[in-house]
Parts: sequence; C-alpha cells; structure tokens
Amino acid sequence: MRESGILFPIFSLPSKFGVGSFSREAYEFVDFLEKSGQGFWQILPVGPTGYGNSPYQPFSAFAGNPYFISPEVLIEEGLLTWDECNACDFGKDEERVDYGALYENRFTLLKKAHVRFKENKEEQKAYKKFIEKESFWLNDYALFKAIKDSKGGASWLDWEDGLKKRDEKELENAKKELSDEIDFVIFCQYEFDKQWNKLRKYANDKNVKIIGDLPFYVSLDSSDAWSHPEVFQMDKNLEPKVVAGCPPDAFSATGQLWGNPIYDWKALKKSGYDWWVRRMERNYEFYDVIRIDHFHGFCEYYAIPYGSQTAEKGKHEKGPGMDFFDVLKTKIKELRIIAEDLGNNTPENEKLLKDTGFPGMKVLQYGFTSWDSYYVNHRHINNCVVYTGTHDNTPTRAWVEEINDGERDFARRYINSLNSDYGQLVWDIIREAYRSVADLCIIPLQDYLCKGREARINSPGTAEGNWQWRLKPNFLSDELSRAIRGLTELYSRIPKGE
Repeated sequence: MRESGILFPIFSLPSKFGVGSFSREAYEFVDFLEKSGQGFWQILPVGPTGYGNSPYQPFSAFAGNPYFISPEVLIEEGLLTWDECNACDFGKDEERVDYGALYENRFTLLKKAHVRFKENKEEQKAYKKFIEKESFWLNDYALFKAIKDSKGGASWLDWEDGLKKRDEKELENAKKELSDEIDFVIFCQYEFDKQWNKLRKYANDKNVKIIGDLPFYVSLDSSDAWSHPEVFQMDKNLEPKVVAGCPPDAFSATGQLWGNPIYDWKALKKSGYDWWVRRMERNYEFYDVIRIDHFHGFCEYYAIPYGSQTAEKGKHEKGPGMDFFDVLKTKIKELRIIAEDLGNNTPENEKLLKDTGFPGMKVLQYGFTSWDSYYVNHRHINNCVVYTGTHDNTPTRAWVEEINDGERDFARRYINSLNSDYGQLVWDIIREAYRSVADLCIIPLQDYLCKGREARINSPGTAEGNWQWRLKPNFLSDELSRAIRGLTELYSRIPKGE
C-alpha cells in the first residue's frame, strides 16, 4: 500500500519552553499531518541525551528524554504553575534549542513537580504499576543516573570499583543515600511515558502512525553498558575490549572512531538475544514502526581495539545475521521495521536485507549523481522507503544551492524540471519522491518549507551546532497542508481508511 509521512523530530516542535515537547503544539502537528493526508510521523530517538545532545548517544536504550515532558501538561495536572514555568530562562532564540539553558533550568522545574507528585495519592497506584512493568531496565537506570549526577556527571568507568563493578553492598548503600534522587528519575520516566502514550494514541486515532528511530549501538557511558556488561565485549575490569567505528575511506584517511561498546553476539545468542528482544519490545511501546539505524551492523561490524586514537587498526567481524531476526520473529508477533541500509551495500548486506523482508532506504540527494546510482528513482523497488534527505543531510534547498552545476543539471534533466527558482526545484524533487514506486515516501518538514542550511538537523563528524533547529510558532499554514495533500492524492498515497 502506498503511503507518505513527514520527518520531524520532537525537539524541533515549536513550544513556549525552549524545546519541542509533548505539548499542545505536538497535537497540532498531528492535526496537520491528518489534514495533509499523511499516514506517518517519523521522529528521531527519544532517549535521554548527554554531552553533545545527540539522540544517538543516549544514557539508556530503554528510557525517555525528560526534556520532552511538557510543562503545560504538568500545569494541568497541578504539579507546576505558569509563574514557575515563565520564570525560567530556556533561551531567547525560538528557532534554536539552547541546551545549556535547558540543562540549568528544566530539571529544577521537574523537581518541583516531583515534590507535589509525591503528595498526590491518586497517582501512586499507576506509578507503582509502571515501576513493576518496566522493572527490567528502570531501577538500574534510575540508580545509574542518580549515582552519575551525585558524581558531577562522571562516567561510570571512572567510579570507584564497588559501584563500577556493581558490588551488592555498595549498590544497597547508594540506593539508601540517593533514594529521593532515584525516585525523581523514575518520576520523570513515568511522566514521559504517560504524556507520550497519550500523544501516540491521539496520533493513532487520527490514522497517523509513529516511526521511531533505534540506534544500533548504545553509548559506552550508559546504564545499559553498566548494568549489563555481559551483553558487550568487556574485560574483567569492565573496560571494553573493542569499540565501534568505521575504517579509513576516501572521506577519512584514519577512519571514524565512534567509541561505542560492541555486542558480544556469541553470549547474546546463548541467551536467546534476550537483551535485544526486551529492547525491541520496549521500543514498540514507543513506536508503531522502528527504523533501525546502521542496519549493516547485523551483517558485519568494524571493531577497533579500545584505547586506539584512530580507527586504522580495526577489523571487520561478522554480525549475527539472519539468526538474530529468526529469533526476534518468534518473540515479537509483528516486526514492523525499516532498515537504514545507507552506505556500504555489499552483496552480504543486500542478502540480509532481502532475507528479512524489511524495506531499505532510498535517498534522492544521493541518487542525483549518475544514472547508475543505487538511489536514483529507476532503481527503486516497491519494498523500500524513499526520502528526499534524512536528518543527516542538509535540507534539499541548501543541497540544490551547493551541488555543482553538472549535478544540478543532471537532477533537472532527470526529473524534467525547467525551474530556475530553487524553491520550485525543491518541490519538483519532492514530487519525484512521491512518484517513486516505493511503498512509503518520507519528506523532512524543512523540505516542504524550502528551508536552507540554517535548518539542518545534524552534520555528521561535527560536535557542535547539531540537534537544535526548531520550527517557529504558527508557521504551518492551511495552504501548505493543501499543497501536500494534493501531491498525496495525485500519487495515491492517502492512508487506507481515510
């Protein structure tokens, strides 16, 4: 069935308090999607972020980001007041997230809400039920975060041995000393889940499904690596034996050193991939469809000795392959997955994708380079998802402006566009995505708005200036909605049942 959707991160939503959240504006965006004939809202990972604010380096593969908790909803629940929220400085630029201001003020607000929440007897039954339901990861994460905060954010690898190696007595002492801090972390997760579940249900009721993003790797400084070292290739001192990255290539003479811990696939296989199964189950509590980032890692991964300064000494190792997905399919009834298969498309990678039956990705910005590009329209198949660009690409308006004359001429000839106006050319490229035989078409919101480089979400390989772009309040018009719906109807992508 042919459908379409919009890529738009939660943090990019407009809001009164510095970062997009599960506030009224999120519900208004769902309404916009419905009016525009869109069946999907694709977002980025929603895990709690640390230094660098990357959603692909969260403190937990199971937890939600407290920044997304809506202060307005907490006001409605009687846990905060407008005066308390308005008194906080969350930054002055309504088009950029100020993470420094958020870090300084958001948790102060949430702690005030936590104090009042503890006095609310009516919520305690649901609160206890949530803790019981999410016990596999929640208690470890709350303890991890409380200890980490008590140590000024220090990595668990630098904690004293008793806490680092999870000595039972030391952990019990920490639980007693940090009981209120632990409860605060759990409260944030409870509110996150409650608000997100309500928003997701609203979307589903409007015939809009959520596509979420699951990073292949976890962060080394995460509760996952600390509480489940058996899942990763660690030595007796709980230091990684190897870390993730990619080898030297034409873009980098020394390769890329990502630093994530690497899974111990042999140990995981013996456990029936239990940790991964639980991770997928938790993510299906968040999303209707899961896009797995770096899907090629299941086929082959690059392992670099821990402590290396570059990625030059790494080795390619075999991943679990189809065995992992065979097990996953027996544990989870319906695997709704999009495989991020961009990059090194080897015969082995292509075979794994074909064997799983999952749709891969086709990005038009990569396609308009030559007739034999892997991503150009005439190479598409039904079982794939076509994008103009992703969160890692510059918006298509900027791309059109920055490519060379030969590439721009090729793109124009390919899509039969005579438009000299770059804004019109962007819409012609969007139209080309809609025309694709791909079952699903996803367009970043910035492309519909013809935004330039200022609206780029992420520039891979750079540490600053990412994950910040926000939409200005009241910027989405009925006229834009009608234009999007026109394309959706013309190319038969209206959701079934509408």
